[in-house]
Amino acid sequence: MVHVKDRLVVRSLFRCLSGLVFQHVVLLLTHFNGAQLQKTGPPEPIKVMVGDDTVLPCHLEPPMDAVQMTIEWGRPDLNPRFAYVWHNGQELLGDQNIAYKGRTALSVSKLKQGDVSLRLSKVKVSDNGSYRCYIPRQTKEYFVELVVGAVSAAGISLAGLDKSSSGVVLQCESKGWYPEPEVLWLDGEGNVLSAGPTETVRGPDDLYTVSSRVTVDKRHGHRFTCRVQQNIINQTRETHIDVPADFFMTSSNCSASVTISVLFGLMLIFAVVFFVWKLRQNKTGSMSETSAQNTDKENESRDQLMTKSKNLGYLDKKKAKLDEDFQRKKEEQKHMEQTLRTLTELREELEKQNEKLKAEKEKLGTLAEEYEKKMNSVDEEVNKKEGDKMDNKVQGYLKLKQVFTEIKWKLEERKKEPQTLQLITEKLMKGTFDEIKRITERKEEVEKHMEQIKEQLEETEKQREEIQAKHKSVREEKKSDFNNLII
Repeated sequence: MVHVKDRLVVRSLFRCLSGLVFQHVVLLLTHFNGAQLQKTGPPEPIKVMVGDDTVLPCHLEPPMDAVQMTIEWGRPDLNPRFAYVWHNGQELLGDQNIAYKGRTALSVSKLKQGDVSLRLSKVKVSDNGSYRCYIPRQTKEYFVELVVGAVSAAGISLAGLDKSSSGVVLQCESKGWYPEPEVLWLDGEGNVLSAGPTETVRGPDDLYTVSSRVTVDKRHGHRFTCRVQQNIINQTRETHIDVPADFFMTSSNCSASVTISVLFGLMLIFAVVFFVWKLRQNKTGSMSETSAQNTDKENESRDQLMTKSKNLGYLDKKKAKLDEDFQRKKEEQKHMEQTLRTLTELREELEKQNEKLKAEKEKLGTLAEEYEKKMNSVDEEVNKKEGDKMDNKVQGYLKLKQVFTEIKWKLEERKKEPQTLQLITEKLMKGTFDEIKRITERKEEVEKHMEQIKEQLEETEKQREEIQAKHKSVREEKKSDFNNLII
């Protein structure tokens, strides 16, 4: 009886050890058989956007049941290099690269038909590369090239004025691209404009941020397009801006300089009207987003009845949406800061011009008073002298008085011009101050909304970690039960 029990224990240990040894032998045979394999693969790479799911194709020729076969999916540039391993009807996760945990799977029903394609979920930028599908029973290995892409909208803002060329400087920026895109500037007829070098920054998430500036003048027209494109993933994003022709006027004298100051004010009004229109659109979008968020909150009570895996997928989608909302608000905040800087510069310029007008007005008034005093002194001198000998002097005095009168009249006319321009300048200054105040208040609202989104992101991430911890605990319990069963 004792011998029978010992025999059963030995058989159990032998089955466990033989399974582990066979698993490692299968993986090691990959290296030794590589020189005799025939390499094949699809003619075109598989293209997918970040966050989407995709399938890496691999089929047995001729088709046959592969459920009890060994199938290895891997990448030569990884360590460990296995993205997924299937052996004798079950997954082997011991040597799987941690980056692919929970994101790879095969279809058992399709395995019976010889379809060993790998399903990859929630694609990341780091998944970009060449994948190898290997079946030890055959003498072929299949290679699939996966190209991962990410795109984002572009935004144009007024960066300033180029006084040397009487042009306008425009800036275009776009965040969240992969692979690295290129930026092009086009005029109204579709002609490519010459711009400065594109500034490129790669973030810790491997996504690229690109920005470009271009100086345009009146000969280029008034409508300009910023195009951000990536030819590898066939993705393009465009945005447009209309620049009024008055922005490009030049100055040749003092009067023209004053006119330009007035035009700057008109330009400011146009920019403010455009920005207010854009804010209203964003506000409408924010209302729809808020409505969508409220709907998500109502659905949370129903989602609690779902399985833990579905809850995790829901939280991932919610987190992605919150990230998108946060980035949109961040872009809006940046555009408002740029507009505030531009409005502040215009306000300072108007204040300087206003001071010049006041000084010119005072100077003209002083000059008119001096001429008035000279005329009064001539009147007193003539009145003191008597007799016919003074007739010639009186006639000269009358002519002199006529000249002084004309000078005084001209000075009074010139004095009215600075007064009118000063009133216009003060009116524009008041409008500029009111718009700066209004945009600043809107900026504070956006920043407050960003804080709320950030809090929701942190809460979502906390819930996601709790669910993942529960999943891990369940898997460990199952593994412990399985080990106890074997023993």
